[in-house]
Amino acid sequence: MAKKAPPVKLTNRDFSSIKQDLIDYAKVYYPDTYKDFNEASFGALMLDMVAYVGDMLSFYVDYQTNESFLDSAIETKNIIKLAKQLGYKHPGSHASSGLCAFYIKVDATSGAPASENVPILGKGSVLSSTSGATFILAEDVDFSASSADIVVAEVNSDGLATKFAYKAYGTVISGKITTELLTIGDYEKFMRLPLAAKNVTEVISVVDAEGHEFFEVDNLSQNIIYKEVRNTVDSTTEHAPYILREMAVPRRFTVEHTIDGETFLQFGYGSEANLKQDKFPDPTSVVLNLHGKTYYSDKSFDPSVLMTTDKFGVVPASGQMTATMRVNSIDNVNSGVGTVATVVNPIFSFKNPELSSSSRSSIVASLEVDNEEAITGQTKVITPEEIRMRGLDSYASQNRAVTRQDYMSLVYRMPSNFGSVKRANIVQDRRSIKRNLNLYVISEDTNGLLSQTASTVKNNLRAWLNRYKMINDTIDILDGRIANIAIQFEVLGETNKNPNEVLLASLTALKNEFSEHFSLGEPFYISDVYRLLNDLPEVLDTKTVRIKSQYGTNYSSTDYEAEENISSDGRFVKVPEDVVLEVRYPDIDIIGVVL
Repeated sequence: MAKKAPPVKLTNRDFSSIKQDLIDYAKVYYPDTYKDFNEASFGALMLDMVAYVGDMLSFYVDYQTNESFLDSAIETKNIIKLAKQLGYKHPGSHASSGLCAFYIKVDATSGAPASENVPILGKGSVLSSTSGATFILAEDVDFSASSADIVVAEVNSDGLATKFAYKAYGTVISGKITTELLTIGDYEKFMRLPLAAKNVTEVISVVDAEGHEFFEVDNLSQNIIYKEVRNTVDSTTEHAPYILREMAVPRRFTVEHTIDGETFLQFGYGSEANLKQDKFPDPTSVVLNLHGKTYYSDKSFDPSVLMTTDKFGVVPASGQMTATMRVNSIDNVNSGVGTVATVVNPIFSFKNPELSSSSRSSIVASLEVDNEEAITGQTKVITPEEIRMRGLDSYASQNRAVTRQDYMSLVYRMPSNFGSVKRANIVQDRRSIKRNLNLYVISEDTNGLLSQTASTVKNNLRAWLNRYKMINDTIDILDGRIANIAIQFEVLGETNKNPNEVLLASLTALKNEFSEHFSLGEPFYISDVYRLLNDLPEVLDTKTVRIKSQYGTNYSSTDYEAEENISSDGRFVKVPEDVVLEVRYPDIDIIGVVL
């Protein structure tokens, strides 16, 4: 008869429990073999070591299990990987975007503007702010457009205009344009190339040594992109400066960003040697297989793969590639009103080929720039908790906007080169009989404080959402309101604690808790302040907590009284759906007293 296996307790997994189980096991099954369980004995040493190993193994099994699920993962890199599986794409470094006004002077002809001499300030011109931030012009600025403002700039002694000033607007994006030479080795399936540059906001172009351009796609299975082509039809160019053209791209890549500011280019597994150019076939030259008939020729047309490839794109051939990218500084992406004051490297093109070099130089020298509104974006690095929530929302949205969560996910997923918002909230417009939605947005200023979102960012956001929204949905993008508050509290300190120590511990805990911004429409729970303070070992009890609205210089002017919006039970402060609360200056807005 086979010996029955001794029972093993699998529920005890900490050090002390494992050690006690080992002792009990030895006493029951080896009573005559070993009897010395003294803490100073060699046997106790061996028991401690085995229990230690068991405890460590148990810890790492639990840890790895938790890190395998998005809800319980702790490490940021694992959260990003798990969110990626759900369709979330980490945006990398953020860029700020805004509108700038450009001015030039053009000579007059017989007292009238010489419109044939008016130039175009080209996309890619470099600008600089007074704080040293660099901006790149994201679009051509045509001073001859009908939307441009024209005024008399200079007159002669007879009062006849000799120069006219032109004013036109253009969108700028923070960051510097840099290039990097990449060395490609032997063919490798799904090649993944790291970029040496840190904090890459956008990969502008990737070109191999033979001049073949690789195009960025959302995923490698995507074979078609929409490329911007300059609109040359004069009658429509003002309303539609660019035309979107479908383009098959067998040479393609995806961009991956890490939380540490690193960037990777991911390619497919096809090779240049067997590259099959994706073309739209002529239906007159192909034959489709008919059911029930036998064909001996090769298939020349398969409708199911008309616009796809079977290789997820091709891997670059060995040699060198040139990558051009936009690099952004995390600490210097925003600019206040009137701070963008210099065009470092203007790119001009003149329509009149007969214009003299002196006239061209005069026009170039007259160029001035100013930003009439703040250029803002997100300055703080996205937190792991935000990545977790956006990953879950991304999976639920499935690249379409139907529910509120879908819209919120798409807002935060807008490419960073179009600008970004820090907080957003979308609600149904109760005054509309149709499916009109109100989207409230908030950004950050140069100091990481909440601010209004620039009009250019809102326009980009509107165009971005139009790609995914339901056809019968209409969206109004509105400014959220910022309400600044102060927290005042009174606590009883432990009798053996210095009051200064109690106050310092209380202030530190509240500052750490409320340094992160609230969401739009998120209530303020006063009970959380009580809980946080009472959990401190230095605090015996919390006597009072008051929430007070802050007004005045450097504070928001939003008409909102926190004291009047406290719930009847006094547990929380009610907040309208378009308002976000902010403890603007924690060092002076959090005030405590130790009784």
